[in-house]
Amino acid sequence: MSPFSHFIDHTLLKATATKSDIIQLCEEAKTYKFFSVCVNSSYVALAKEQLIDNDIKICSVIGFPLGAMSTDAKVMEARSALKNGADEIDMVINIGLLKSKDFDTVWKDIEAVKSVMPNNILKVILETCYLDEIEIIKASELAVQSGADFIKTSTGFGTRGASINDIKLMKSVCKGCVKIKASGGIRDAKTALEYINLGVDRLGTSSGIAIVTGKESTSNY
Repeated sequence: MSPFSHFIDHTLLKATATKSDIIQLCEEAKTYKFFSVCVNSSYVALAKEQLIDNDIKICSVIGFPLGAMSTDAKVMEARSALKNGADEIDMVINIGLLKSKDFDTVWKDIEAVKSVMPNNILKVILETCYLDEIEIIKASELAVQSGADFIKTSTGFGTRGASINDIKLMKSVCKGCVKIKASGGIRDAKTALEYINLGVDRLGTSSGIAIVTGKESTSNY
């Protein structure tokens, strides 16, 4: 097994992903021993069927990719994903409310989702491409305050993915109490290693096979 495998959330979130694509994703995860598969909530049950006798985790994104839906909608989607077999939830913060400095609503949004999954991993996606440095720090603080288990850089659908500077800013807040997931733009082993050496605990990527085999990736995520 590649030393990278247990860091990777093997990801397929594009709008055109078919059932057969999700089945293939799960088969790839089995082959390469990835930590998890990361899918949209509508595909959690299908992924669970494919991984029923396997220890590979299922991660579902929630409020994806904009984060702008109501808290009630995020909570209901999270409940549904967990009921269908999700082990972990990656939720997008309400970016517009953060930029409006409505911090109470942002942390209550995160807290509401965490409250329905006290024993499951919650990763909070900051979407750092839309935030300045002060906003990244503030978003990280709010996620930690709200009970997040991880803070995550990106959806992969913004203007850019993770950056080294993002991770350093997030680490300055976490101080080891909350883990970090880097996602977006991680397409080769060199980049993956840079993030791991910075202390990242998980990598979100659709280029997992390229990372563990040293081959060139054609993926955009």
